[in-house]
Amino acid sequence: MTVKERYQRVIEWFSSAMPVAETELRYDNPFQLLVAVILSAQCTDKRVNMITPPLFEALPTPEAMAAASVEEIFEYIKSCSYPNNKSRLLSGMAKKLVEDFGGEVPSDLDALMSLPGVGRKTANVILAVVYNRATMAVDTHVFRVSERIGLTTNSKTPLATEKALVKHIPDELIPKAHHWLILHGRYVCKARRPDCLNCGLTSVCRYYQKGGDDKISGK
Repeated sequence: MTVKERYQRVIEWFSSAMPVAETELRYDNPFQLLVAVILSAQCTDKRVNMITPPLFEALPTPEAMAAASVEEIFEYIKSCSYPNNKSRLLSGMAKKLVEDFGGEVPSDLDALMSLPGVGRKTANVILAVVYNRATMAVDTHVFRVSERIGLTTNSKTPLATEKALVKHIPDELIPKAHHWLILHGRYVCKARRPDCLNCGLTSVCRYYQKGGDDKISGK
């Protein structure tokens, strides 16, 4: 099977099996999504969605968060992973948004990455979800699933995975494909025990074809 054929069949399956694919983070505006994505680093979306409602009620805007102390932000997010660091990042991010961007979340990759707590992955999430840009955010799920299925081959870095996926997936599908891969990795192609028996991609999956299911089931 050629790379082109594998991508085509994977896209066809996801288009049919998961026609609606979107972030599981809850937000009402670009600023809230940016906060939620920063909080989601090494933390589950479920936990983030428990944290953000009281946080957004108390500090609903960049201006409000910028005016708050790091200690105040910490009290709202202390149940997430690395709350000390994230409270400092959120404070710095909000201040820079207000000072440099008039409180508006920028639509440019470099501008987004100038914000504290915003790396390439987070910036790509904002560009794809908020601005519908053809950017591929590569988290651990996307990195793992792409390599297992065979969309990438011996990819060593998230950037290499991003470039491969963007090269082969049509621009108009890239924002949705990001969520296809995340959700598939979260619920089916799990890190420790991928659920190959309930996966619709086994006919094209490189991992399965090499005996991945035998390893999982103990045959």
